[in-house]
Amino acid sequence: MSHTTLLLIAAAGVATLLLLILRAKVQPFVALVVVSIGVALTAGVPAADLVKTIEDGMGSTLGHIATIIALGAMIGRIIELSGGAAAFAHSLIDRFGSKRTPLALTVAGFVLGIPVFFEVGLIILMPIAYGVARASRRPLLVYALPMGAAMLTVHAFLPPHPGAVAVTQAIGADQGLVLLMGIPVTAVVILLGYLISRRMTRREYPMDPALHAEIYGAETTPGADADGADGVPDGSAPVAATSRSDDGHGTAVLTKPAAPTTTTPAVRPPSFGTVLTLIVTPILLILAGTLGQNLLADGSAPRAVLTVLGAPMVALLIDVALCAYILGARRGWDRAHIASVMTSALPPVAMVILVAGAGGVFGKVLVASGIGNAIADVLDRSGLPALVLAFLMALTLRAAQGSTTVALITTAGILAPLLQRADLSTGQLSLVALAMGAGGLAVSHINDAGYWMFTKLTGLDVASGLRTWTVLTTTMGVIGFGLTAALWPLV
Repeated sequence: MSHTTLLLIAAAGVATLLLLILRAKVQPFVALVVVSIGVALTAGVPAADLVKTIEDGMGSTLGHIATIIALGAMIGRIIELSGGAAAFAHSLIDRFGSKRTPLALTVAGFVLGIPVFFEVGLIILMPIAYGVARASRRPLLVYALPMGAAMLTVHAFLPPHPGAVAVTQAIGADQGLVLLMGIPVTAVVILLGYLISRRMTRREYPMDPALHAEIYGAETTPGADADGADGVPDGSAPVAATSRSDDGHGTAVLTKPAAPTTTTPAVRPPSFGTVLTLIVTPILLILAGTLGQNLLADGSAPRAVLTVLGAPMVALLIDVALCAYILGARRGWDRAHIASVMTSALPPVAMVILVAGAGGVFGKVLVASGIGNAIADVLDRSGLPALVLAFLMALTLRAAQGSTTVALITTAGILAPLLQRADLSTGQLSLVALAMGAGGLAVSHINDAGYWMFTKLTGLDVASGLRTWTVLTTTMGVIGFGLTAALWPLV
């Protein structure tokens, strides 16, 4: 087929994918598989090869990322249920002081966002934001906006989050280099986002009256000193209980804190240092493996050891064992309870893993049908650098269909043939992965489940959510792209 025909088939496939997800409300995994089959047959992939193409795409993708996502989810779940996440956030607040509590919660969102998925992290930290907002009588958005944006930034940029893992695998980037460059880039983006949010929250935005009454009291407003009429003592807050809908997204239900009981002795929460050590351990192992491969002699024993320990799957597996022992067994959990906690981490990420695998199928179909090369030829002639294309395509798909993960996986599948022909270094491919993450961060609006989750938990209406959350995430995405572009000449 001609390049024009193949490009039209690709455009029709993407348009059909968006229509199925947005209009027909088809589950993204099913939509990706259906569109992949349709594109493959229309583009001339032999019917006899269709099943093998799908299996190869699914297997090559999930063989790399399924274990990483599952192990990362287990780490986050153990930290969450052991009380480590809340204890870590409270320790940061104590260290930073009351005047810098918004910055402390932003740092907590950044650090806890590495092992904990965005929706779960928001559920864990939002009650703490409620508590400090009530105690300080300041608007909730002062604390919640930079904190939520920090967690979404990590979700878009860094492994072991599914979009970032899938992108690095699809385009051949190195996860160690993605972390080595991505952590400082993400930290700068989050810091600048915090400063921007301080200006945005100088004015107050309308807040849902029911949530306002839950936090500040039925008859009080921020700035008053009296305890609320709801009977919740000053400094405490509603807690957010998580329920899971069929699509895997969390929803929050605000409830009063349960009265303390004296029948069961309280277990001391994990220390700040313990939680921080467990969070950074796999990162340090992965970075050590990357540095060993680049600095040590080929065939040497230290390089071989660091290569094994620094493999993302091995690093995360070691950290799971450490979390299970330090946060579980050493604090009174029996083996059955540890196993049940680990198992409970898997259902919420099962659909994420399948969506990532279906994205791999779509990418494999693009390659097998020749569409990938046709797209690569057109993009090559456009004259735009690969970094710009990666950012703009991810941003466009993110704005169109809402999911960061789907946008990143689809962008990687489309651009992979071009990137293979561009003969980019591993460092440059890692920056391309970060540029896609910047595009996946931007334009969180009304078709994004994360947008609705944040606005509902903070009591914002649609217009206020667009003026705050959407503007901030888009600005931070543009900043992230600017930083990756600034690093490009250095790699």
